[in-house]
Amino acid sequence: MKNLLFISIFLSITAITKAQTSITIDTIYANDQKNVALFFPEPIRQGITGSDNFVFTYNREKEQFFGLLQAKPGRKVIFWLVNRNGSVFSYIVRYKEQLTKLNYFIPKSKSIGNEKPNVADSAKVDVSKKELGNEVYYYRKFCSYLIDRKQRIGRIKKRNEGIVLSVENIVFDKEELYFVIQIENKSTLDYDLNFLKFSVETRQKGKKKSLQLLYQEPIFKYNLPTKVVENETVKLVYVLPKFSISNDRRAVLEINEKNGERHLKLKISHRFINNSN
Repeated sequence: MKNLLFISIFLSITAITKAQTSITIDTIYANDQKNVALFFPEPIRQGITGSDNFVFTYNREKEQFFGLLQAKPGRKVIFWLVNRNGSVFSYIVRYKEQLTKLNYFIPKSKSIGNEKPNVADSAKVDVSKKELGNEVYYYRKFCSYLIDRKQRIGRIKKRNEGIVLSVENIVFDKEELYFVIQIENKSTLDYDLNFLKFSVETRQKGKKKSLQLLYQEPIFKYNLPTKVVENETVKLVYVLPKFSISNDRRAVLEINEKNGERHLKLKISHRFINNSN
């Protein structure tokens, strides 16, 4: 089953492309013998290949201007990349056994647009604000209900030095998945939260095994703390667009301590995602 997360990203970027004038998409060739380096005018925030045959790796901890592309034999795919400033780049990626070019320097002029285009129609802006207000109100009320609800989806838990990260429930409602998350601090030191990230991890098979992480920003966060004091338990909710994942993928929830070393990475099986409450 294809990951609906990729489809959602594809549709949003396609909408941006349609809003632009006709653009010719260039082709980049890669194989599994050599790394092809792509250099961009701004630091990379997100790269999406959309296929297991192509892997794009870049530094997710510290934003950098370049990434490395590899490919296995298979059909061509569309590769998207988003810079830190929101500029979107799109290329066709094909497998080629013999490569004549290993470095691509991408100029700003190759951007197909921005992920947050300016809206000129003030009437449309007013309508979107109203709709957004209604959605936020609904998310807030439903998240509050889920936190108080005594329901668990299973044992999904990770511990490290007195910090316990767990997913208490995963609920499907309308077109969204609600992840009810709990952070327990059983240590004698406060836990200052640096970040809490959600991603989908693909396990690449074959001789060169690797992992590809696609980070997904929640469309709504409820009760996200900046600090969990000693002996305190905090519940929060992350709301994401509905998606399903195959058995070679899994969701990953990460929390990181600010100015500390207590980092937890909780892996969530496809079974829990595809069989949400």
